Amino acid sequence: MSTIGAYFRLARAGWIMLREGVVAAVPGEQLIGLPKAGWRIARLMTKRRASQADRSERLSKAVVRLGPSYVKLGQFLATRPDVVGAEVALDLANLQDRMEKFPKEQAIRQIEESLGRPVDDLFAKLGEPVAAASIAQVHPAIIAGDAAHKVAVKVIRPGVRRAFFRDLESYFVAARLQERFIPATRRLRPIEVTETLAQVTKIEMDLRLEAAALSEIGENTKDDPGFRVPRVDWERTGRDVLTLEWIDGVKLSDLEGLRAAGHDFKLLAANLVQSFLRHTLRDGFFHADMHPGNLFVEPDGTIVGVDFGITGRLGKKERRFLAEILYGFITRDYRRVAEVHFEAGYVPPVHDIASFSQAIRAIGEPIHGQPAETISMARLLTLLFEVTELFDMHTRPELVLLQKTMVVVEGVARTLDPAFNMWQTSEPVVGDWIAANLGPRGMLIDARDGVNALMSLARQAPDLAKRTEKLTREIDDMAEFGVRLDEATTRAIGRAEARHTRSGRIALWIIAVTLVFIAWRLF
Repeated sequence: MSTIGAYFRLARAGWIMLREGVVAAVPGEQLIGLPKAGWRIARLMTKRRASQADRSERLSKAVVRLGPSYVKLGQFLATRPDVVGAEVALDLANLQDRMEKFPKEQAIRQIEESLGRPVDDLFAKLGEPVAAASIAQVHPAIIAGDAAHKVAVKVIRPGVRRAFFRDLESYFVAARLQERFIPATRRLRPIEVTETLAQVTKIEMDLRLEAAALSEIGENTKDDPGFRVPRVDWERTGRDVLTLEWIDGVKLSDLEGLRAAGHDFKLLAANLVQSFLRHTLRDGFFHADMHPGNLFVEPDGTIVGVDFGITGRLGKKERRFLAEILYGFITRDYRRVAEVHFEAGYVPPVHDIASFSQAIRAIGEPIHGQPAETISMARLLTLLFEVTELFDMHTRPELVLLQKTMVVVEGVARTLDPAFNMWQTSEPVVGDWIAANLGPRGMLIDARDGVNALMSLARQAPDLAKRTEKLTREIDDMAEFGVRLDEATTRAIGRAEARHTRSGRIALWIIAVTLVFIAWRLF
């Protein structure tokens, strides 16, 4: 029954998207069967309706009507231009995550249930909410004591988990239908993308994990010039509550406020980009939602990042990959850029490295004919990912998230300084990282890591030998007697297949009924 409900929720979402003209704005030439018929009808409906708003506004209106779960889905898909396309991702990035505030009484109940203490024991005063988003809202509060101080209290929206996981089932239905009816998108792995959404949102809905991210980045950046994060009050933090130092500063989106405070825009732009690159290359852990509304500037010019619900991680291989391709483009060593892709396993070895190097050159050469201040590093990565699609490079979520964040950070920097030189500003950070990790010192570190890995493998050798022996016996048994399934497993497979067939028929009926209803409303 829950599967049937998922189909109906999906049909409702489709109808709202259709009414707002969103479905017709999405490319549908690759669709087949009933979905393509629905897309064509949607285009007809849109032509009959007066176009009073652009696509971004229509999309925003539709997502807000669908509720907090879809706002979160939109935010997530904004980080995946490889899945929804660059234009739609940009529309989603402009989505304002502003929801109606819920009553302070509900927030108090959430706080007390999460922390197990009366709110009066925790705070001398808890104010009315000052901002509300899809997952949580923020209240100002005062902590009493010898050093009374103001804090920000972030509280989870009541019922948001239940609503999200109810809607998540319909997202999986949509992903399965996409794989079935749009073969060209299978390489994007829509089901895996949905699983990633589920995992990311689970993490974001546990505010203890956001507190841990703040704590980790705080340690990483404690000696960095010009950047910091708020301090976490762990005593007043739980699954549904996050208490932080209150930040008194000007939002980076408030250009007039920054100008009135006397801040140096060029210095702020350089500080922002260099901080982001340090977090990415040095630490492998970065704030993945660095839009200007999440960045404050203190009176001394220090940038303070907030809202760490979305973060990204890069392993050592990915960081080396990023540094080497940037360095290769700077030095016009396109062969090396191509080799890095193959060494990292991003491009299948069936392809010719010389042909791939030629494609990389097509991206790099136009860059060297431009003034440095007009070259966009984010645009370079976007073009690079477009070319790698031609060579069957599978989606790398961590790299796509990095590219999306770099687009945002570079855009903010150019808003502050239209003549911003990305390459000159990045060189000290990227150059130091390359010297430390790709030179002699880096070779010593790699050798040390290799020795540690061998020692770990040696310690595990007895256990590995036992597992190998057991696996060999099992393979011999299968070769002699075949694969055997017990009766319970056979029955379970039968039930799963029956459910799948029944769900497919139900989906087709729902789609057909929806199309008939749309046609009736249209004509």
